Amino acid sequence: MFSNLILGTLDSKNKIVGVFRHERVAIHPWLLFFKDIFAPGKDLSFIKSFKLKEIKARSVNSKEFQKAVLKLNPDIILVGSWSEKFKKPIIDLPKIGTINCHPSLLPAYRGPNPYMRVIMNEEKETGITFHLMDENLDTGPILLQKKIDIVQGFNGDTGETLKNKCCVLAREGIKELLCSMEDEIIVPVNQNAKDASYYPQISEKDILIDFTKTSAQINALVRALTPWQPAYIAHKNAFLQVGKIKFFENKTKFHTDRYKPGLVLKKNNKAMWILTGDDKIAKIQGLKLFGRLGHIFTPLYLQFFVKSGDICR
Repeated sequence: MFSNLILGTLDSKNKIVGVFRHERVAIHPWLLFFKDIFAPGKDLSFIKSFKLKEIKARSVNSKEFQKAVLKLNPDIILVGSWSEKFKKPIIDLPKIGTINCHPSLLPAYRGPNPYMRVIMNEEKETGITFHLMDENLDTGPILLQKKIDIVQGFNGDTGETLKNKCCVLAREGIKELLCSMEDEIIVPVNQNAKDASYYPQISEKDILIDFTKTSAQINALVRALTPWQPAYIAHKNAFLQVGKIKFFENKTKFHTDRYKPGLVLKKNNKAMWILTGDDKIAKIQGLKLFGRLGHIFTPLYLQFFVKSGDICR
């Protein structure tokens, strides 16, 4: 999001007076100092390639950041995928306003993980929203929205591919918005609270596969988490990380009219075949026990502790 918002701003022929990368918030200054020398991140390389002025502070709400912004005197602060909640004195610093780019069609999917959530919920479309920031999260008046289709299905979008699409859309959107602000008056539209939905950070519960759900829902979960977070299977008191998952028609005698979803139909030391809620078979490969030494003990666990007829929760 960072680079695309910068590129879109430059496409609009507006001047960027300063940038603030998230690494300065997430990484201790001394560690960042050495990282920037020996393993510079993409954001720093991007900043240097365009010779942009970098703001050096530990937080957007710090006195250092406030002092730097006052000196730069910007018309707009543009925000994208930021982890901190902005305080009102910072929001009020620029002459026009502080604008956030949120990767969903607000007021739906407020919160930190809309890329994952829309895929998990099998939505058909999403998008980006540029809105004025207020003291709450993702609640400010809307300036511009752009929609994009989500490819669902077994070979559909992952969290990563959807994020990439939204980032490209953000570049188009910020150019359109800034150019429009030069030529016309844009009236912010208040969000309808009745249509709002909020999703928190992904939790342990969210990453566990529920085999009572359909194969499409299970597939959507795995795709949504890819590549940032693996899904897990709960077997007895152990948790197994999922590598790959494929679904097949059930040609066995074990069907959901008589057997519980989650039933282990077959297993070897590399894979498990499990019954799903819509009577399909999920073949799960690349399994790894949760824990530091899980990859060492996984073959033994599958061989001696997993049995056909077990139920995975």
